[in-house]
This record gives sequence, structure tokens and C-alpha cells, in this order.
Amino acid sequence: MNNSQYIANAKRTFDIEISALQDLASSIDDNFSTACEIILNCKGRVVVTGMGKSGHIGNKIAASLASTGTPAFFVHPGEASHGDMGMVTKDDVMIALSNSGEVTEVVTLLPLIKRLGIKLIGLSGNNDSSLALASDAHLYCGVKQEACPLNLAPTASTTAALVMGDALTVALLEARGFTAEEFAFSHPGGSLGRKLLLKVADIMHKGDAIPVVAPSEMTNKTLLEMTRKSLGLVTIQENGKLVGLFTDGDLRRAIDAETDFKSTPIGTIMHKSPATIGPELLAAQALYQMETRKITSLIVVDEQKVVGVVHMHDILRAGVA
Repeated sequence: MNNSQYIANAKRTFDIEISALQDLASSIDDNFSTACEIILNCKGRVVVTGMGKSGHIGNKIAASLASTGTPAFFVHPGEASHGDMGMVTKDDVMIALSNSGEVTEVVTLLPLIKRLGIKLIGLSGNNDSSLALASDAHLYCGVKQEACPLNLAPTASTTAALVMGDALTVALLEARGFTAEEFAFSHPGGSLGRKLLLKVADIMHKGDAIPVVAPSEMTNKTLLEMTRKSLGLVTIQENGKLVGLFTDGDLRRAIDAETDFKSTPIGTIMHKSPATIGPELLAAQALYQMETRKITSLIVVDEQKVVGVVHMHDILRAGVA
């Protein structure tokens, strides 16, 4: 085979699987709505099972459901027949995957599912299969052909089942009003979690770490405070309220203007409208403000009182960017 043949094979695979998904979209029916209602009314968890490649797809479906507001887990059907059915309760719902709808390990579980009295959602490519007939809602995932040239290896059929699982996941999260913040709670270790969970108050400099002087303080003394706190700025406050800001940039401009630092009160050269943010806002929002305004820090204010300073470096260290 040469390069063009490899690429031709790849495109053929794409075409077959895209066609399968288009057929799947046109065949979806009220069983999908029934499946959604069954899961939404479930008082327990969604238990997903499947054998072989269908099991791998089922594992992914369970993970997607669990991370988007629907408690779910995967049970291997072979293990379920040897004790793991004990994980399933009468409050649960079962989703079973099998392209043929007749795989022995899954069919063996059907009487047990009925005995428990729990709802069954089946995903298969055969509307007349044992799995389909036993299901309270059967989601047809049949394909005309596999992408495999032998029409044997599960390819288009597993893609169809995966997309059906994604469709269920998305429909359910929208029905539940699932929010980005809730998603972040399920992914606290990821960058998205940090962006959606980390607040300004979690990373700001506070207390004695805040550089502060009064507006009557001479500029030379202000520079000492700036140096001690190492944030490249000084907040100018009266009675705990922010009245101005003096930064490294302001210092450069003052030097260019040949300002006499020993005799000039900082209040006369400070920036009187500094950018501020609230402590309960997200660190990602602070980053957005900094990037939009082309600045490197924000003064954190709560009811006009200065409670902290957040710097671009703090946000970068926290992994929000």
C-alpha cells in the first residue's frame, strides 16, 4: 500500500461512519424520550453494562453520565453473573449494550433485571433481539455495514452506540439544567475545574501583604512600601477605602517628569481610578479583566474596602490561564 491508499481507506472509513450516523439520526423515535424520562425519574444510579467492544463504549457512556449530573457506573456483564449484580438496587436503571442484542453474558442478566423490577434501556442493532424485546426503551443503533472491509470488526456500530450515549448524556444534562460550575465540581483537577472553581479570594494577597500608604505620604516613603511588598504597586487608602493606586508604570512616568520624590505627596501623582474586582468573582474573570485592560494586577475590594491584591503571576501559578 502507498500513501494515497492509506488516505483513501481513512476517507472510506469516515464516509461509512458518517453515513451510519446520518441513518441513526433519521431513525431516532419516541423510545429516546422514554429513555430520558426513565433516567430522570431514577432514584438510584444508572448501571451500564456491555460485553467486548460494547463494554468499552458502555464504560465511556457511564463516565459521561456521571460527570454531567447523572450518577452512573459500569458493571461487566460476566462479573455481574458472578456476584456483581449485588451492586444493583431496586432504585437503579440499567443500560445494556449489545450490537446483536443476543450476546450471552448480557442476555443472561435479563431475567435478573426483571426480577429486580428495575427499568431497562437497551442499545442494539436489532429491534427483534432478546435485549430489544426485554427493554422498557430500546434505542436502535443498527448500521448497514461496518467500516471494516470484512464487515466484522465493530467500527461503525460502536460509533453509533457511542453517539447515542452522547445524545442521552447531552439531553439529560440540559433537562437537569446542569451548569458549568457543576461540571467543574466533577473535574476539580483539570484546567476547566480551576477556571470555574477558583475564586479571586483563593489566590489574592491579603492582610499585611497588601502594600498600603495614605495619600499624604511622600513618594519616597511610598516607594519603600512598594519595595517591601514586592507587588509592583501600592494601594493608596483612607480609612480602609481605596482612593488611588501607584504602580511601576506610574513610577517610570514620574521619573520621566523629574518628580521630586521627597517633597511630593503620593496623592498628587497617584492613579485615581484603579481597576478593582470582588473577592467572590472567579479568578478566570480577573484574568479576563487584566487581558482586556492590558494590566497585570487588580485591587480586590469588598464593599469599598480593600481586602486584597491579585496579580497576573498569581493566576498563572494557579493554572487558570
